[in-house]
Amino acid sequence: MTSGLINVLKPPGMTSHDVVSFIRRTYHLKRVGHAGTLDPAASGVLPVALGSATRLLEYMTDTDKSYRVELTIGYETDTGDDTGTILSNTICIMPVKSEIEKVLSSFIGTIEQIPPMYSAIKIQGKKLYELARAGITVERQPRTITIQNITLLHIDDTRILFDVTCSKGTYIRSLCSDIGKKINCPVVMSFLVRTRVGDFSLENSFTLQEIEGNSSLALLPLDYALGYIPKAILTSESARAFQVGKSVAHSILTFSNQTLLRIYDQGNSFIGIGQIDTNTAMITPIKVIKLE
Repeated sequence: MTSGLINVLKPPGMTSHDVVSFIRRTYHLKRVGHAGTLDPAASGVLPVALGSATRLLEYMTDTDKSYRVELTIGYETDTGDDTGTILSNTICIMPVKSEIEKVLSSFIGTIEQIPPMYSAIKIQGKKLYELARAGITVERQPRTITIQNITLLHIDDTRILFDVTCSKGTYIRSLCSDIGKKINCPVVMSFLVRTRVGDFSLENSFTLQEIEGNSSLALLPLDYALGYIPKAILTSESARAFQVGKSVAHSILTFSNQTLLRIYDQGNSFIGIGQIDTNTAMITPIKVIKLE
């Protein structure tokens, strides 16, 4: 069975699920999943996992993400982007560049953000966007996110273009809305490209046409996105024990406070994720990957 990761360049107009369906058809696989949903209107990096790599998706969700964003001033919609129903129009004067830069920089750091109603967050078993489509608005609790950097790229009479790097769980539509509040003008997110998800970058992504034309070229190793986890190489005997679910001893304790480890056999083949007890130097299997 084919296993690995693909750095997909999702086109606008497709859902993340549409991309997964395309990959399933192309590789003739059922076990396909993705990390970090993109809105249908957005484009950019969408990491997709095939086969055994789907078991590693949970270790890819904590990575930072980068976006190129355009917001348009003067009106707001129910969805927060330019695909929604217009709620209001206002004549606004674009602030000067220095004021916009000051507003953008005010978001850098750890902040609280309220998720938009049009999101997949569940409240009492219902997704928020399902409630929103039914005309129901509910109170959302703020979430703690981190904005590492925001860089202003361009402004004109109605639009602001900027790059942002942020933590998981950041809603760019909500960020745009909050920027609008600080410049005292309603805004919508009018363009969004995700340029990076952890080690997956826009420059190294593959279009659907490229994937369809050469499916093997696009496939990345299972451990491609796990570079932030320390690596441990086991002896042949320990590797065999690890692969049948047994805890094994490891003599080198150079893993600081991290307890998760990428586990490899002596042939440097990736065989799973383990958790080390730094007091006993025992590694317990968390995810065992069967070599194919």
